[in-house]
Amino acid sequence: MQFRTILTLISLAAALAAVCTPLQAATSSTSAADDVLLEMNQAYKQNHAKRLTELLPKARGHLLEPWAAYWELRARLDSASADDITGFLQRYQGTYQEDRLRNDWLLLLGQQRDWSRFVQEAPQYRMQDDREVRCYTLAMEHSLAKVDMSHEVKDHWYAQKNAGDGCTLAAQLHLDSQQLTPADIWRKARLSLETRQIKALRETVAMAAPQASDKLASVLSKPEHYLAKTPPSSLRQTQELAVLAVIKLAESDFEAAAQLLEDRWVKQLDMGQRAWAWGAIGKQAARKLDPNALGFFTKASATEMDDSHLVWRARAALRAGQWPRVLSAIAAMSPATAADPTWVYWRARGLLTVPDNPAAQIKARQLLESMAGVRGFYELLAQEELGLPITPPPQPEALTETEKAAAQTNPGLQRALAAIALGLRSEGVREWNYTVHLHTPGGMNDRELLAAADLACLHEVWDRCINTSERTRSVIDLTQRFPMPHHDAVIERSRAIGLDPAYVYGLIRQESRFITDARSGVGASGLMQVMPKTARWTAKKIGLSDFKTSQLNERDTNIA
Repeated sequence: MQFRTILTLISLAAALAAVCTPLQAATSSTSAADDVLLEMNQAYKQNHAKRLTELLPKARGHLLEPWAAYWELRARLDSASADDITGFLQRYQGTYQEDRLRNDWLLLLGQQRDWSRFVQEAPQYRMQDDREVRCYTLAMEHSLAKVDMSHEVKDHWYAQKNAGDGCTLAAQLHLDSQQLTPADIWRKARLSLETRQIKALRETVAMAAPQASDKLASVLSKPEHYLAKTPPSSLRQTQELAVLAVIKLAESDFEAAAQLLEDRWVKQLDMGQRAWAWGAIGKQAARKLDPNALGFFTKASATEMDDSHLVWRARAALRAGQWPRVLSAIAAMSPATAADPTWVYWRARGLLTVPDNPAAQIKARQLLESMAGVRGFYELLAQEELGLPITPPPQPEALTETEKAAAQTNPGLQRALAAIALGLRSEGVREWNYTVHLHTPGGMNDRELLAAADLACLHEVWDRCINTSERTRSVIDLTQRFPMPHHDAVIERSRAIGLDPAYVYGLIRQESRFITDARSGVGASGLMQVMPKTARWTAKKIGLSDFKTSQLNERDTNIA
Protein backbone atom coordinates (compact mmCIF):
# COMPACT_ATOMS: atom_id res chain seq x y z
CA MET A 1 0.00 0.00 0.00
CA GLN A 2 2.84 2.41 0.86
CA PHE A 3 4.58 1.59 -2.43
CA ARG A 4 1.39 2.23 -4.37
CA THR A 5 0.80 5.52 -2.56
CA ILE A 6 4.28 6.79 -3.41
CA LEU A 7 3.79 5.96 -7.08
CA THR A 8 0.34 7.50 -7.04
CA LEU A 9 1.55 10.78 -5.54
CA ILE A 10 4.37 11.11 -8.04
CA SER A 11 2.06 10.27 -10.93
CA LEU A 12 -0.52 12.77 -9.71
CA ALA A 13 2.15 15.44 -9.42
CA ALA A 14 3.26 14.69 -12.95
CA ALA A 15 -0.28 14.97 -14.24
CA LEU A 16 -0.77 18.21 -12.36
CA ALA A 17 2.41 19.61 -13.85
CA ALA A 18 1.01 18.92 -17.29
CA VAL A 19 -1.77 21.43 -16.73
CA CYS A 20 0.40 24.45 -17.43
CA THR A 21 -0.83 27.80 -16.16
CA PRO A 22 -1.23 30.70 -18.56
CA LEU A 23 1.48 32.69 -16.79
CA GLN A 24 3.95 29.81 -16.76
CA ALA A 25 3.32 29.09 -20.42
CA ALA A 26 3.73 32.69 -21.46
CA THR A 27 7.43 32.29 -22.09
CA SER A 28 6.68 30.18 -25.17
CA SER A 29 5.49 33.29 -27.00
CA THR A 30 7.60 36.41 -26.58
CA SER A 31 7.89 39.69 -28.42
CA ALA A 32 11.08 41.12 -29.87
CA ALA A 33 11.32 43.45 -26.87
CA ASP A 34 10.93 40.48 -24.54
CA ASP A 35 13.75 38.74 -26.36
CA VAL A 36 15.96 41.77 -25.74
CA LEU A 37 15.25 41.52 -22.00
CA LEU A 38 16.05 37.83 -21.99
CA GLU A 39 19.29 38.38 -23.89
CA MET A 40 20.25 41.14 -21.48
CA ASN A 41 19.58 38.86 -18.55
CA GLN A 42 21.94 36.27 -20.00
CA ALA A 43 24.55 38.93 -20.75
CA TYR A 44 24.31 40.14 -17.16
CA LYS A 45 24.83 36.64 -15.80
CA GLN A 46 27.90 36.32 -18.03
CA ASN A 47 29.14 39.80 -17.07
CA HIS A 48 29.16 41.06 -20.67
CA ALA A 49 29.02 44.77 -19.86
CA LYS A 50 29.63 45.93 -23.43
CA ARG A 51 26.76 43.85 -24.81
CA LEU A 52 24.43 45.17 -22.11
CA THR A 53 25.24 48.75 -23.09
CA GLU A 54 24.54 47.92 -26.74
CA LEU A 55 21.17 46.33 -25.96
CA LEU A 56 19.86 48.86 -23.43
CA PRO A 57 18.38 51.31 -25.99
CA LYS A 58 16.24 48.49 -27.41
CA ALA A 59 14.72 47.88 -23.97
CA ARG A 60 13.53 51.46 -23.50
CA GLY A 61 9.78 51.63 -22.97
CA HIS A 62 9.43 48.00 -21.91
CA LEU A 63 7.63 47.35 -18.64
CA LEU A 64 10.82 45.71 -17.38
CA GLU A 65 13.07 48.56 -18.50
CA PRO A 66 14.15 49.19 -14.88
CA TRP A 67 15.64 45.69 -14.83
CA ALA A 68 17.44 46.25 -18.12
CA ALA A 69 18.89 49.54 -16.89
CA TYR A 70 19.88 47.97 -13.58
CA TRP A 71 21.73 45.10 -15.26
CA GLU A 72 23.57 47.49 -17.56
CA LEU A 73 24.75 49.81 -14.79
CA ARG A 74 25.41 47.11 -12.23
CA ALA A 75 27.76 45.32 -14.63
CA ARG A 76 29.98 48.42 -14.77
CA LEU A 77 29.32 49.86 -11.32
CA ASP A 78 33.00 49.78 -10.34
CA SER A 79 33.83 52.21 -13.15
CA ALA A 80 30.57 54.16 -13.36
CA SER A 81 30.61 57.89 -12.69
CA ALA A 82 28.69 59.48 -9.84
CA ASP A 83 26.50 61.15 -12.47
CA ASP A 84 25.65 57.76 -13.99
CA ILE A 85 24.60 56.44 -10.61
CA THR A 86 22.62 59.45 -9.43
CA GLY A 87 20.97 59.67 -12.85
CA PHE A 88 19.79 56.08 -12.54
CA LEU A 89 18.54 56.62 -9.00
CA GLN A 90 16.55 59.65 -10.09
CA ARG A 91 15.13 58.09 -13.27
CA TYR A 92 13.91 54.96 -11.50
CA GLN A 93 13.03 56.57 -8.19
CA GLY A 94 10.66 54.49 -6.09
CA THR A 95 11.40 51.20 -7.82
CA TYR A 96 12.98 48.07 -6.43
CA GLN A 97 15.79 48.49 -8.95
CA GLU A 98 16.61 51.95 -7.58
CA ASP A 99 16.99 50.64 -4.05
CA ARG A 100 18.78 47.50 -5.24
CA LEU A 101 21.40 49.63 -7.00
CA ARG A 102 21.67 51.91 -3.96
CA ASN A 103 22.37 48.80 -1.88
CA ASP A 104 25.11 47.76 -4.32
CA TRP A 105 26.57 51.27 -4.35
CA LEU A 106 26.64 51.50 -0.56
CA LEU A 107 28.55 48.22 -0.44
CA LEU A 108 31.04 49.59 -2.96
CA LEU A 109 31.42 52.86 -1.05
CA GLY A 110 32.01 50.88 2.13
CA GLN A 111 34.68 48.77 0.47
CA GLN A 112 36.33 51.97 -0.73
CA ARG A 113 35.97 53.57 2.74
CA ASP A 114 34.30 56.55 1.05
CA TRP A 115 32.44 57.59 4.16
CA SER A 116 31.48 61.06 2.94
CA ARG A 117 29.37 59.72 0.09
CA PHE A 118 28.26 56.73 2.14
CA VAL A 119 26.76 58.95 4.83
CA GLN A 120 24.92 60.99 2.18
CA GLU A 121 23.32 57.98 0.51
CA ALA A 122 22.64 55.63 3.44
CA PRO A 123 19.52 57.48 4.74
CA GLN A 124 17.81 56.94 1.36
CA TYR A 125 18.22 53.16 1.57
CA ARG A 126 14.74 51.69 2.03
CA MET A 127 15.26 47.93 2.28
CA GLN A 128 17.51 48.10 5.34
CA ASP A 129 17.97 44.33 5.20
CA ASP A 130 21.65 44.03 4.27
CA ARG A 131 23.86 43.23 7.26
CA GLU A 132 26.95 44.38 5.39
CA VAL A 133 25.50 47.84 4.79
CA ARG A 134 24.59 48.10 8.46
CA CYS A 135 28.06 46.92 9.50
CA TYR A 136 29.65 49.57 7.28
CA THR A 137 27.45 52.13 9.02
CA LEU A 138 28.65 50.88 12.41
CA ALA A 139 32.27 50.91 11.24
CA MET A 140 31.87 54.46 9.92
CA GLU A 141 30.33 55.70 13.18
CA HIS A 142 33.12 54.07 15.15
CA SER A 143 35.82 55.52 12.89
CA LEU A 144 34.43 59.04 13.00
CA ALA A 145 33.23 59.25 16.60
CA LYS A 146 34.57 56.16 18.40
CA VAL A 147 31.00 55.15 19.19
CA ASP A 148 30.78 51.80 21.00
CA MET A 149 28.41 49.69 18.91
CA SER A 150 29.96 46.36 19.88
CA HIS A 151 26.68 44.73 20.88
CA GLU A 152 25.08 45.38 17.49
CA VAL A 153 28.30 44.49 15.68
CA LYS A 154 28.25 41.07 17.33
CA ASP A 155 24.59 40.56 16.47
CA HIS A 156 25.21 41.15 12.76
CA TRP A 157 28.63 39.51 12.58
CA TYR A 158 27.54 36.33 14.35
CA ALA A 159 24.40 36.06 12.22
CA GLN A 160 26.29 36.43 8.94
CA LYS A 161 26.51 33.18 7.02
CA ASN A 162 29.29 34.30 4.69
CA ALA A 163 32.43 36.30 5.24
CA GLY A 164 31.89 40.00 4.58
CA ASP A 165 34.20 42.99 4.54
CA GLY A 166 31.75 45.27 6.35
CA CYS A 167 31.15 43.20 9.47
CA THR A 168 34.77 42.06 9.56
CA LEU A 169 35.85 45.71 9.47
CA ALA A 170 33.41 46.71 12.21
CA ALA A 171 34.57 43.81 14.38
CA GLN A 172 38.25 44.61 13.82
CA LEU A 173 37.77 48.27 14.76
CA HIS A 174 35.94 47.33 17.95
CA LEU A 175 38.60 44.74 18.77
CA ASP A 176 41.36 47.32 18.26
CA SER A 177 39.60 49.64 20.70
CA GLN A 178 39.06 46.75 23.15
CA GLN A 179 35.29 47.02 22.85
CA LEU A 180 35.30 43.45 21.57
CA THR A 181 37.34 40.82 23.38
CA PRO A 182 39.37 37.87 22.05
CA ALA A 183 36.61 35.63 23.43
CA ASP A 184 34.12 37.40 21.16
CA ILE A 185 36.35 36.74 18.15
CA TRP A 186 36.84 33.05 18.92
CA ARG A 187 33.08 32.68 19.34
CA LYS A 188 32.67 33.87 15.76
CA ALA A 189 35.30 31.33 14.67
CA ARG A 190 33.32 28.50 16.28
CA LEU A 191 30.08 29.68 14.70
CA SER A 192 31.76 29.85 11.30
CA LEU A 193 33.06 26.30 11.58
CA GLU A 194 29.72 24.92 12.76
CA THR A 195 28.03 26.48 9.74
CA ARG A 196 30.90 25.35 7.48
CA GLN A 197 31.88 28.86 6.45
CA ILE A 198 35.58 28.15 6.08
CA LYS A 199 36.52 31.49 4.53
CA ALA A 200 34.92 33.33 7.43
CA LEU A 201 36.63 30.94 9.84
CA ARG A 202 40.07 31.66 8.41
CA GLU A 203 39.49 35.43 8.46
CA THR A 204 38.31 35.30 12.05
CA VAL A 205 41.17 33.15 13.32
CA ALA A 206 43.59 35.50 11.54
CA MET A 207 42.00 38.35 13.48
CA ALA A 208 42.36 36.57 16.82
CA ALA A 209 45.71 34.85 16.25
CA PRO A 210 47.48 35.81 12.99
CA GLN A 211 50.24 33.27 13.59
CA ALA A 212 47.80 30.33 13.85
CA SER A 213 46.98 29.81 10.16
CA ASP A 214 49.18 26.71 9.77
CA LYS A 215 47.76 25.11 12.89
CA LEU A 216 44.23 25.89 11.73
CA ALA A 217 44.96 24.02 8.51
CA SER A 218 45.93 21.00 10.61
CA VAL A 219 42.77 21.32 12.69
CA LEU A 220 40.62 21.29 9.57
CA SER A 221 42.42 18.48 7.75
CA LYS A 222 43.30 16.18 10.66
CA PRO A 223 41.31 17.19 13.76
CA GLU A 224 41.75 13.81 15.48
CA HIS A 225 45.53 13.99 15.02
CA TYR A 226 45.58 17.53 16.41
CA LEU A 227 43.62 16.54 19.52
CA ALA A 228 45.66 13.40 20.09
CA LYS A 229 49.15 14.80 19.48
CA THR A 230 49.08 18.46 20.50
CA PRO A 231 50.18 18.92 24.11
CA PRO A 232 47.33 20.46 26.15
CA SER A 233 48.18 23.98 27.22
CA SER A 234 46.78 26.90 29.17
CA LEU A 235 47.49 29.19 26.19
CA ARG A 236 44.22 30.58 24.81
CA GLN A 237 45.19 29.95 21.18
CA THR A 238 45.89 26.27 21.85
CA GLN A 239 42.66 25.87 23.79
CA GLU A 240 40.54 27.54 21.13
CA LEU A 241 42.10 25.51 18.33
CA ALA A 242 41.32 22.39 20.36
CA VAL A 243 37.66 23.44 20.59
CA LEU A 244 37.63 23.94 16.82
CA ALA A 245 39.18 20.49 16.38
CA VAL A 246 36.46 18.97 18.57
CA ILE A 247 33.77 20.69 16.47
CA LYS A 248 35.36 19.44 13.26
CA LEU A 249 35.91 15.87 14.46
CA ALA A 250 32.41 15.62 15.93
CA GLU A 251 30.95 16.09 12.45
CA SER A 252 32.32 12.70 11.37
CA ASP A 253 32.92 10.87 14.67
CA PHE A 254 31.34 12.42 17.75
CA GLU A 255 32.33 9.45 19.91
CA ALA A 256 36.03 9.91 19.11
CA ALA A 257 35.68 13.64 19.74
CA ALA A 258 34.08 12.96 23.13
CA GLN A 259 36.79 10.49 24.11
CA LEU A 260 39.66 12.83 23.21
CA LEU A 261 37.97 15.76 24.90
CA GLU A 262 37.44 13.76 28.09
CA ASP A 263 40.88 12.16 28.15
CA ARG A 264 43.15 15.03 27.10
CA TRP A 265 41.51 18.45 26.98
CA VAL A 266 38.58 18.98 29.29
CA LYS A 267 40.69 20.04 32.29
CA GLN A 268 42.57 22.64 30.22
CA LEU A 269 39.47 24.40 28.91
CA ASP A 270 37.50 27.08 30.69
CA MET A 271 33.78 26.72 31.39
CA GLY A 272 32.66 28.39 28.16
CA GLN A 273 35.06 26.39 26.00
CA ARG A 274 33.99 23.11 27.61
CA ALA A 275 30.32 23.98 27.14
CA TRP A 276 30.82 24.68 23.46
CA ALA A 277 32.82 21.49 22.90
CA TRP A 278 30.25 19.28 24.63
CA GLY A 279 27.45 21.17 22.92
CA ALA A 280 28.96 20.49 19.49
CA ILE A 281 29.37 16.80 20.32
CA GLY A 282 25.87 16.55 21.73
CA LYS A 283 24.38 18.24 18.69
CA GLN A 284 25.97 15.78 16.29
CA ALA A 285 24.88 12.84 18.45
CA ALA A 286 21.33 14.19 18.70
CA ARG A 287 21.14 14.63 14.94
CA LYS A 288 21.94 10.93 14.60
CA LEU A 289 19.35 10.07 17.28
CA ASP A 290 22.07 8.58 19.45
CA PRO A 291 20.75 7.65 22.92
CA ASN A 292 23.90 9.09 24.52
CA ALA A 293 23.27 12.59 23.15
CA LEU A 294 21.71 13.93 26.33
CA GLY A 295 24.58 12.55 28.36
CA PHE A 296 27.07 14.54 26.30
CA PHE A 297 25.04 17.71 26.76
CA THR A 298 24.80 17.31 30.52
CA LYS A 299 28.59 17.27 30.90
CA ALA A 300 28.41 21.08 30.70
CA SER A 301 26.10 23.78 31.99
CA ALA A 302 23.20 24.71 29.74
CA THR A 303 23.66 28.37 30.66
CA GLU A 304 27.06 28.40 28.93
CA MET A 305 25.86 26.85 25.67
CA ASP A 306 24.96 28.51 22.39
CA ASP A 307 21.36 28.49 21.15
CA SER A 308 22.36 26.21 18.27
CA HIS A 309 23.31 23.61 20.88
CA LEU A 310 20.47 24.28 23.29
CA VAL A 311 17.74 23.50 20.77
CA TRP A 312 19.32 20.08 20.21
CA ARG A 313 19.80 19.65 23.95
CA ALA A 314 16.08 20.24 24.40
CA ARG A 315 15.23 17.79 21.61
CA ALA A 316 17.48 15.14 23.12
CA ALA A 317 15.79 15.65 26.48
CA LEU A 318 12.37 15.35 24.85
CA ARG A 319 13.34 12.06 23.21
CA ALA A 320 14.56 10.80 26.58
CA GLY A 321 11.42 11.99 28.38
CA GLN A 322 13.53 14.09 30.76
CA TRP A 323 11.19 17.02 31.38
CA PRO A 324 13.36 18.85 33.95
CA ARG A 325 16.21 18.88 31.41
CA VAL A 326 13.83 20.11 28.72
CA LEU A 327 12.91 23.03 30.96
CA SER A 328 16.52 23.84 31.85
CA ALA A 329 17.54 23.85 28.19
CA ILE A 330 14.70 26.19 27.23
CA ALA A 331 15.42 28.43 30.22
CA ALA A 332 19.00 28.87 28.99
CA MET A 333 17.96 29.91 25.46
CA SER A 334 18.11 33.53 24.36
CA PRO A 335 14.78 35.38 24.68
CA ALA A 336 14.30 35.36 20.90
CA THR A 337 14.79 31.60 20.59
CA ALA A 338 12.74 30.80 23.69
CA ALA A 339 9.88 32.90 22.27
CA ASP A 340 9.58 30.65 19.22
CA PRO A 341 6.22 28.81 19.33
CA THR A 342 8.08 25.50 19.35
CA TRP A 343 9.76 26.21 22.67
CA VAL A 344 6.87 28.11 24.21
CA TYR A 345 4.76 25.01 23.67
CA TRP A 346 7.33 22.56 25.03
CA ARG A 347 8.03 24.78 28.01
CA ALA A 348 4.32 24.72 28.82
CA ARG A 349 4.20 20.95 28.43
CA GLY A 350 7.22 20.64 30.69
CA LEU A 351 5.65 22.82 33.37
CA LEU A 352 2.55 20.65 33.31
CA THR A 353 4.69 17.72 34.47
CA VAL A 354 5.94 19.50 37.60
CA PRO A 355 4.23 17.72 40.52
CA ASP A 356 2.41 19.54 43.31
CA ASN A 357 3.14 22.99 41.93
CA PRO A 358 0.03 25.09 41.25
CA ALA A 359 2.17 28.03 40.10
CA ALA A 360 3.73 25.87 37.38
CA GLN A 361 0.26 24.75 36.24
CA ILE A 362 -0.94 28.34 36.06
CA LYS A 363 2.15 29.43 34.12
CA ALA A 364 1.76 26.53 31.70
CA ARG A 365 -1.82 27.50 30.96
CA GLN A 366 -0.83 31.14 30.46
CA LEU A 367 1.82 30.09 27.95
CA LEU A 368 -0.60 27.86 26.06
CA GLU A 369 -3.25 30.58 25.98
CA SER A 370 -0.69 33.09 24.69
CA MET A 371 -0.01 31.03 21.57
CA ALA A 372 -3.11 28.91 20.93
CA GLY A 373 -4.70 29.39 17.53
CA VAL A 374 -4.65 28.14 13.97
CA ARG A 375 -1.62 29.98 12.57
CA GLY A 376 0.84 27.12 12.91
CA PHE A 377 1.50 23.57 14.05
CA TYR A 378 2.43 24.33 17.65
CA GLU A 379 -0.34 26.88 17.91
CA LEU A 380 -2.77 24.10 16.98
CA LEU A 381 -1.19 21.77 19.54
CA ALA A 382 -1.66 24.45 22.20
CA GLN A 383 -5.30 24.83 21.17
CA GLU A 384 -5.74 21.08 21.52
CA GLU A 385 -3.95 20.96 24.89
CA LEU A 386 -6.37 23.56 26.24
CA GLY A 387 -9.30 21.46 25.09
CA LEU A 388 -10.49 24.13 22.69
CA PRO A 389 -12.15 23.21 19.39
CA ILE A 390 -10.03 23.53 16.28
CA THR A 391 -12.13 25.40 13.74
CA PRO A 392 -11.26 27.39 10.62
CA PRO A 393 -10.78 31.11 11.23
CA PRO A 394 -13.48 33.44 9.94
CA GLN A 395 -13.04 34.43 6.32
CA PRO A 396 -11.87 38.06 5.96
CA GLU A 397 -14.26 40.63 4.61
CA ALA A 398 -14.36 40.50 0.81
CA LEU A 399 -11.93 42.78 -0.97
CA THR A 400 -13.44 45.91 -2.47
CA GLU A 401 -12.96 46.82 -6.10
CA THR A 402 -10.84 49.76 -4.96
CA GLU A 403 -8.53 47.46 -3.00
CA LYS A 404 -8.22 45.09 -5.93
CA ALA A 405 -7.53 47.95 -8.32
CA ALA A 406 -4.76 49.27 -6.09
CA ALA A 407 -2.98 45.92 -6.29
CA GLN A 408 -3.59 45.54 -10.02
CA THR A 409 -2.08 48.96 -10.75
CA ASN A 410 0.85 48.67 -8.35
CA PRO A 411 3.95 49.13 -10.55
CA GLY A 412 6.12 46.80 -8.49
CA LEU A 413 3.59 43.99 -8.57
CA GLN A 414 3.03 44.53 -12.29
CA ARG A 415 6.75 44.24 -13.01
CA ALA A 416 7.07 41.20 -10.77
CA LEU A 417 4.29 39.35 -12.58
CA ALA A 418 5.69 40.35 -15.96
CA ALA A 419 9.15 39.09 -15.00
CA ILE A 420 7.78 35.75 -13.80
CA ALA A 421 5.72 35.41 -16.97
CA LEU A 422 8.84 36.01 -19.04
CA GLY A 423 10.75 33.30 -17.21
CA LEU A 424 12.70 35.67 -14.95
CA ARG A 425 11.31 34.05 -11.81
CA SER A 426 14.16 35.01 -9.48
CA GLU A 427 13.90 38.67 -10.46
CA GLY A 428 10.12 38.62 -10.26
CA VAL A 429 10.07 37.03 -6.81
CA ARG A 430 12.60 39.53 -5.47
CA GLU A 431 10.63 42.50 -6.75
CA TRP A 432 7.36 41.06 -5.46
CA ASN A 433 8.80 40.48 -1.98
CA TYR A 434 10.30 43.96 -1.90
CA THR A 435 7.00 45.53 -2.93
CA VAL A 436 4.90 43.80 -0.29
CA HIS A 437 7.42 43.79 2.54
CA LEU A 438 10.11 46.46 2.20
CA HIS A 439 8.98 49.30 -0.07
CA THR A 440 7.31 51.09 2.82
CA PRO A 441 8.31 50.83 6.50
CA GLY A 442 6.52 47.87 8.04
CA GLY A 443 5.36 46.58 4.67
CA MET A 444 1.81 46.38 3.37
CA ASN A 445 -1.09 46.28 5.82
CA ASP A 446 -3.36 43.24 5.99
CA ARG A 447 -5.88 44.48 3.45
CA GLU A 448 -3.13 45.37 0.98
CA LEU A 449 -1.53 41.96 1.50
CA LEU A 450 -4.83 40.19 0.85
CA ALA A 451 -5.30 42.22 -2.34
CA ALA A 452 -1.76 41.45 -3.52
CA ALA A 453 -2.25 37.75 -2.75
CA ASP A 454 -5.54 37.86 -4.64
CA LEU A 455 -3.71 39.29 -7.65
CA ALA A 456 -1.11 36.52 -7.52
CA CYS A 457 -3.86 33.90 -7.26
CA LEU A 458 -5.64 35.46 -10.23
CA HIS A 459 -2.46 35.08 -12.29
CA GLU A 460 -1.92 31.58 -10.87
CA VAL A 461 1.44 32.48 -9.35
CA TRP A 462 0.64 30.23 -6.44
CA ASP A 463 3.83 30.57 -4.44
CA ARG A 464 3.45 34.38 -4.24
CA CYS A 465 -0.25 33.96 -3.47
CA ILE A 466 0.57 31.73 -0.49
CA ASN A 467 3.62 33.64 0.69
CA THR A 468 1.90 37.02 0.58
CA SER A 469 -1.25 35.86 2.32
CA GLU A 470 0.84 34.26 5.08
CA ARG A 471 2.21 37.71 5.96
CA THR A 472 -1.14 38.95 7.28
CA ARG A 473 -1.13 39.63 10.99
CA SER A 474 -4.73 39.77 12.20
CA VAL A 475 -6.72 37.90 9.55
CA ILE A 476 -6.32 34.56 7.78
CA ASP A 477 -7.64 33.74 4.32
CA LEU A 478 -7.46 29.96 4.00
CA THR A 479 -8.47 30.03 0.34
CA GLN A 480 -5.31 32.02 -0.43
CA ARG A 481 -3.00 30.14 1.92
CA PHE A 482 -4.20 26.75 0.73
CA PRO A 483 -5.19 27.14 -2.92
CA MET A 484 -6.31 24.12 -4.94
CA PRO A 485 -5.10 24.52 -8.53
CA HIS A 486 -6.59 22.20 -11.16
CA HIS A 487 -9.26 21.15 -8.70
CA ASP A 488 -11.34 18.91 -10.95
CA ALA A 489 -8.37 16.96 -12.31
CA VAL A 490 -6.89 16.32 -8.88
CA ILE A 491 -10.21 15.31 -7.32
CA GLU A 492 -11.02 12.94 -10.18
CA ARG A 493 -7.62 11.23 -10.20
CA SER A 494 -7.42 11.02 -6.41
CA ARG A 495 -10.86 9.50 -6.00
CA ALA A 496 -10.19 7.01 -8.77
CA ILE A 497 -7.49 5.37 -6.69
CA GLY A 498 -8.98 6.02 -3.25
CA LEU A 499 -6.53 8.68 -2.09
CA ASP A 500 -7.58 11.75 -0.09
CA PRO A 501 -7.07 14.80 -2.36
CA ALA A 502 -6.05 16.86 0.68
CA TYR A 503 -2.99 14.63 1.05
CA VAL A 504 -1.97 15.32 -2.54
CA TYR A 505 -2.50 19.06 -2.25
CA GLY A 506 -0.75 19.28 1.11
CA LEU A 507 2.31 17.41 -0.08
CA ILE A 508 2.68 19.39 -3.30
CA ARG A 509 2.12 22.68 -1.46
CA GLN A 510 4.88 21.79 0.97
CA GLU A 511 7.33 20.56 -1.66
CA SER A 512 7.02 23.16 -4.41
CA ARG A 513 4.25 25.68 -3.68
CA PHE A 514 2.77 24.50 -7.01
CA ILE A 515 5.73 25.79 -9.03
CA THR A 516 5.87 23.30 -11.90
CA ASP A 517 9.53 23.91 -12.72
CA ALA A 518 10.73 24.36 -9.14
CA ARG A 519 14.29 23.15 -8.60
CA SER A 520 16.13 22.59 -5.34
CA GLY A 521 19.80 23.07 -4.62
CA VAL A 522 20.34 19.30 -4.46
CA GLY A 523 18.83 18.50 -7.84
CA ALA A 524 15.18 17.76 -7.08
CA SER A 525 12.65 19.31 -9.44
CA GLY A 526 8.99 19.57 -10.30
CA LEU A 527 5.87 19.80 -8.19
CA MET A 528 6.92 16.92 -5.95
CA GLN A 529 10.63 17.86 -5.92
CA VAL A 530 11.59 14.47 -7.34
CA MET A 531 15.27 13.56 -7.47
CA PRO A 532 16.53 12.23 -10.84
CA LYS A 533 17.17 8.77 -9.35
CA THR A 534 13.63 8.63 -7.98
CA ALA A 535 12.26 9.78 -11.32
CA ARG A 536 14.07 6.97 -13.15
CA TRP A 537 12.81 4.44 -10.60
CA THR A 538 9.24 5.71 -10.93
CA ALA A 539 9.39 5.74 -14.73
CA LYS A 540 10.45 2.10 -14.69
CA LYS A 541 7.68 1.11 -12.29
CA ILE A 542 4.93 2.79 -14.31
CA GLY A 543 6.23 1.43 -17.60
CA LEU A 544 7.58 4.65 -19.08
CA SER A 545 10.26 3.49 -21.52
CA ASP A 546 13.27 5.45 -22.78
CA PHE A 547 12.93 7.95 -19.94
CA LYS A 548 15.66 10.57 -19.53
CA THR A 549 16.00 12.86 -16.54
CA SER A 550 15.97 15.84 -18.89
CA GLN A 551 12.32 14.96 -19.52
CA LEU A 552 11.36 15.32 -15.86
CA ASN A 553 9.43 18.57 -16.39
CA GLU A 554 8.27 18.01 -19.95
CA ARG A 555 4.54 18.02 -20.48
CA ASP A 556 4.28 14.77 -22.45
CA THR A 557 6.44 12.92 -19.95
CA ASN A 558 4.37 14.25 -17.07
CA ILE A 559 1.14 13.16 -18.72
CA ALA A 560 2.58 9.67 -19.17
